[in-house]
Amino acid sequence: MPESKSRRRPTKVPAEVPVSQVQKPNAAWFVPVMVTLMLLGLAWIITYYISDGAFPIPDIGNWNIGIGFGIALAGFMMTTRWRS
Repeated sequence: MPESKSRRRPTKVPAEVPVSQVQKPNAAWFVPVMVTLMLLGLAWIITYYISDGAFPIPDIGNWNIGIGFGIALAGFMMTTRWRS
């Protein structure tokens, strides 16, 4: 029985990434600000719980937890943009 010819697959040439799309590393201030926001949010929440609601802002009550989570969330959102 005759054999069929094998097809030649075209060789793939890797596409070069344009210079405009090359991601550069973050600025030097990015990581310290990111870590500071996460720790500041954590410290805000811990301060609220330890002081039994007397600190950091006593008049807003449980909104202190929301503020702490908001600050920490801003730091965690920065981690999605982190490039080394």
